[in-house]
Amino acid sequence: MPQTKPTVLILTALALEYTAVRAYIEEREERSHPDNGTFVEVGRLPGTSWQVAAAELGEGSRSAAALTSSLIGWLRPQAVLFVGVAGGLKEDIGLGDVVVGTKVYGIHGGKVTPEGHLDRPEAWHGSNALLSAARAAVRDMPDVRTHFKPIATGDVVLADADSDIARHVRERYNDAAAFEMEGSGAAHAAHLEGRDALVIRGISDHANAEKAVADAGGSQQRAAAQAAAVAVGVLRKYRPRGGSSDDSEEGPQGGYGGDHIDFRGGTFYGPVIGKQVGGR
Repeated sequence: MPQTKPTVLILTALALEYTAVRAYIEEREERSHPDNGTFVEVGRLPGTSWQVAAAELGEGSRSAAALTSSLIGWLRPQAVLFVGVAGGLKEDIGLGDVVVGTKVYGIHGGKVTPEGHLDRPEAWHGSNALLSAARAAVRDMPDVRTHFKPIATGDVVLADADSDIARHVRERYNDAAAFEMEGSGAAHAAHLEGRDALVIRGISDHANAEKAVADAGGSQQRAAAQAAAVAVGVLRKYRPRGGSSDDSEEGPQGGYGGDHIDFRGGTFYGPVIGKQVGGR
């Protein structure tokens, strides 16, 4: 039986993010989840050994968590990438820059007391293998300004830098460089399923009152394109488990099938069942 190519799952929330990712996937085939009906496109990422499954999940961390878990159970990917746009939280990170999440915070955990809000923070670290692949990839991407920083996830669109949530993030998650709505859900699902995971976000606004102006100027499309480019760069470096650094699309993809017996220079002690061909 031929060996199936290893799969990586790329998730987005918005149509423009999905379009940016989809542009890199060839020989796409549309499939629908047999239980919940979620549509994915499965195809080939040229120059790699990866089969890519891409899905647009919509907004929100709870939806992202549920659908990511369901898709992992169906497609059995080795890794999960969430790719899209985000609001920047640091003055030195500009529009079009990309933030690769070293970890993802879920900001809403806590307890409200008479003394105020007591945080009960959760964080999911990016996969070391994927982060290392990202660092290697962006060295050869001089046109993309990339930052390796934490990302904060909240179930709100942050468009007011003076809001209570904005102050909460600045005070309690001060190292976060970007704010978005799905990363913690996808990261949590991937963690529970034992999959490598990474959140990659292009900065489309500064999470302030100028968000609408930036969006109207095409910043979301540019940020999504930059994030997608970094995601593809990561997958050109990231290797399937058990693969060598020399693995490629044209390289060996698995063991022999049919009537072949392959000892690869080793010695086998024990019975072998086979058939004789050509007197040999």
